[in-house]
Amino acid sequence: MALPPLALYIHVPWCVRKCPYCDFNSHGVGHGAELPESRYVEALLADLDHDLSAVRGREIVSIFIGGGTPSLFSPAAYQRLFDGLRARLAFAPDIEITLEANPGTVEQSRFEGYRRAGINRLSIGVQSFAAAQLEALGRIHSGDEAARAMRSARDAGFDNVNLDLMHGLPGQTLETALRDIETALSLEPTHLSWYQLTLEPNTEFFSHPPTLPGEERLWDIQDAGHERIEAAGFSRYEISAYALPGRQARHNLNYWRFGDYLGIGAGAHGKLSRIDSKGKWRIERYWKTRQPEAYLRRLEDPRGFVAGGQEVDDQALPLEFLMNALRLTEGVSAEDWINHTGRALFELTPRLEPARQKGLLMETPSRLQATPQGLLFLNDLLALFDEAHSTNGVDPRTRAEQ
Repeated sequence: MALPPLALYIHVPWCVRKCPYCDFNSHGVGHGAELPESRYVEALLADLDHDLSAVRGREIVSIFIGGGTPSLFSPAAYQRLFDGLRARLAFAPDIEITLEANPGTVEQSRFEGYRRAGINRLSIGVQSFAAAQLEALGRIHSGDEAARAMRSARDAGFDNVNLDLMHGLPGQTLETALRDIETALSLEPTHLSWYQLTLEPNTEFFSHPPTLPGEERLWDIQDAGHERIEAAGFSRYEISAYALPGRQARHNLNYWRFGDYLGIGAGAHGKLSRIDSKGKWRIERYWKTRQPEAYLRRLEDPRGFVAGGQEVDDQALPLEFLMNALRLTEGVSAEDWINHTGRALFELTPRLEPARQKGLLMETPSRLQATPQGLLFLNDLLALFDEAHSTNGVDPRTRAEQ
């Protein structure tokens, strides 16, 4: 048995303004705020130093810098960060390094600086190009600014760019949803993350829900939007992710294929695997101190930055694996199921037939693969596999473009 690929997630927790739908660890600081860039970079590298003993000799295949709004940090800060990362870690020759950027916080000179630091992929958080929807979402940019950010990224030399779009927005019609897609496609991204707005706990929208499109309109938007994106040459490879050939987000794929990842930064999560002396998988999840100020204070704490952790026990492992793998349209092979869980596929037999009868699982004996309906009702599909387990407590929101 070989260990899975290893990635690195870096969290930058600050943004200009907290969006009312956002449940990530982000903290609004207002326009023009001075951020503790140097000290935070120092903390990130110290944080990594505490984790290095667990991954010595392993290569990093991808890096994702999320937030918050990571593009609030200067190119010089990222140059210092990546100088430190390269001194500590072995990068794969074709490593994918993604930075999340929000329109209104970047211009071409910044993009050029990010490229020089080694970042080779951008994920631009557009969400919508329509003024009414942007206002409802609390975004700080206009549709024109979003388009300019995409053109500036191209002019700076980025040839691999994701655009984040949302649908099911307050006041959104089928026509306005499709207009967002058309505008996004006209900007020629290589990847689209297109996902439905959901009302998450601990957000302003959850406490004061806006009026969202009804179920029938949502189905119309999903069906027509999916058809239009695929007609433009994009393939759906995950519940809410579409890519041109060869442009799937490698960092995201590593999550869904149950790869390992280090997590550094305020509130970052990580997952690391090892094989014990009896040849069994042991998987540990951990998380870092969440509040930015408390995280920075950990620089002076010899215990490091970890706030907590837990080992995934044998009983929970199969369901946790499926929570990730079944998000992919390709599903998972029987061989990968066995390799990651140590269980024979026939153990799932009592669950397979009900899932197929409900139209949630493909009729493929050598793969576990959700149908298009199963992707839409993934929680229902997972419940059929293991009704004894709840998904509560499992890290369900591993940072990805969704």
